[in-house]
Amino acid sequence: MAKFITAAEAANLIPDGATVGIAGMGLSGWAEEVACAVRDRFRETGHPCNLSLKQGSAIGDWGYGNQFIGWDRVRRPEPDKDHGVRGVTRFGEAGPGLVAKWTSGHIGSAFTLCELTAQNKIETHCLPQGVMINLWREIAAGRPGLITKTGLGTFVDPRVEGGRMNECAKDELVKLIEIDGEEWLYYPGFKCDVALLRGTIADENGNISFAHESVMNEGFSVAAATKNTGGIVIVQAEYLAKKETLNPKEIKIPGALVDYVVIAKDPMSSWQTEGRYWEPSFSGEFRIPLDSIEPLPLDERKVICRRCAMELKKGNLVNLGVGMPADIAKVVSKEGYIDAMTMSTESGTIGGVPSALPSFGSAYNAECIVSPNDMFDLIGGGGLDMTVLGIGEIDGDGNNNVSRMGKRLTGPGGFIDITRATKKVIFAGTLMGKAKWKVGGGKLEILQEGTIRKFIEKVTQITFAGQYKPEDQEVLYVTERAVFKLIDGKMTLIEIAPGIDLQKDILDQMGFAPVVSPDLKLMPAEIFEEHWGGLGKYID
Repeated sequence: MAKFITAAEAANLIPDGATVGIAGMGLSGWAEEVACAVRDRFRETGHPCNLSLKQGSAIGDWGYGNQFIGWDRVRRPEPDKDHGVRGVTRFGEAGPGLVAKWTSGHIGSAFTLCELTAQNKIETHCLPQGVMINLWREIAAGRPGLITKTGLGTFVDPRVEGGRMNECAKDELVKLIEIDGEEWLYYPGFKCDVALLRGTIADENGNISFAHESVMNEGFSVAAATKNTGGIVIVQAEYLAKKETLNPKEIKIPGALVDYVVIAKDPMSSWQTEGRYWEPSFSGEFRIPLDSIEPLPLDERKVICRRCAMELKKGNLVNLGVGMPADIAKVVSKEGYIDAMTMSTESGTIGGVPSALPSFGSAYNAECIVSPNDMFDLIGGGGLDMTVLGIGEIDGDGNNNVSRMGKRLTGPGGFIDITRATKKVIFAGTLMGKAKWKVGGGKLEILQEGTIRKFIEKVTQITFAGQYKPEDQEVLYVTERAVFKLIDGKMTLIEIAPGIDLQKDILDQMGFAPVVSPDLKLMPAEIFEEHWGGLGKYID
């Protein structure tokens, strides 16, 4: 039976050199109060030290820590003090030494740890999010690891970078193997000493409910993997319930797997997302009117989202990525077709309207919320009809880098998993960064050219490998002023925006020469108007 302890007592249970597994996305599933206690203990005593941290998804708040957003109007007591530091970044606040090794699908929101990574003070690897999440399940089942094609040709491939994000990262976490003459990647399992997890409610027997969580995270798999390799499971919860009062179907981590429970003293350590303490429509308590969701203003972002939405078809199962792609759901909802197809995110939300940052991974009025383990099984097997993901850097081979932009380290998240098997892949973003545009009257004007070139000769890191795409996969690159398609391995310009000069505004701003389609078309002028209302003719 689980033992109830304080956060400080939980911190004392973590030994030096331990491998620590965490689960969640954003702030959902993150044990903030226990993490702060671990940080404080390290500051005071130097222990625990040299931890090896394992996580699948981005866990942090991207600087949204001081926002006043929440259904119940909860405000942080000192809103400026904790700005942008919640989440895994807590482990870097005390400087080097607490974490020695870090393996994650996404690291971008853990600012202090990213800084230590850049300084070569933490050995850091990034692996595909779905691989990390489902590797826990392989470990729990006593299997040696995960075998998949996910990552071939990308920076995760051991022939490229092996997932290493800095010079001091030496461990070999990915191996190339051959089965029946085909190339596969093998991700070996590992022993986990401590699982550090969070739920909403714990009963007196240590059973854990995710009642207010917006993501049904991989906590069960992490707990099972940890217990089955001899480790301990610590779970933070916000509420304590009498035993045998929770619906057994609502229990996501059974008390039989939980060694210790911490009932948080500070409600601010139990935020549902980075931007909301609790949004009931995220966790299924009730549904909100969709017209209460703020629409997008008319700008280059809305144009891109509209053009991407034109690729949707009724009945599609669609994944929307973080950033600009998530806003496509707002366009589809505004056009009145949100029920014509099913939107999803890799976190496990299916249906409804996926939220953008600061609550990415959650969805308003989701029809179903499954575990990310199950979602990545669906994704990996080719179950998605279409995905829209972001643009970081694009080169002439169609490669896309979103995981490492100069000194800014991010990791791939689910990008590699999703793009490997999805039937239609759309990358969305502006052609140039920091430009100024004028949108309206059925056309686009460049008021001031950007200073950041995104379409370059060679990407810094390969997150999507254009030359490794399946033969039947359709790949588009949608920007505010041009649309490209990967045809026979060549970047081909197929559309330009009305009001745009082909040479000056497109070709001169690229680091490579694309093939210009002999059937070059104009992007529809109607998507550059304030009011559209034309999505229906494209999605039938």
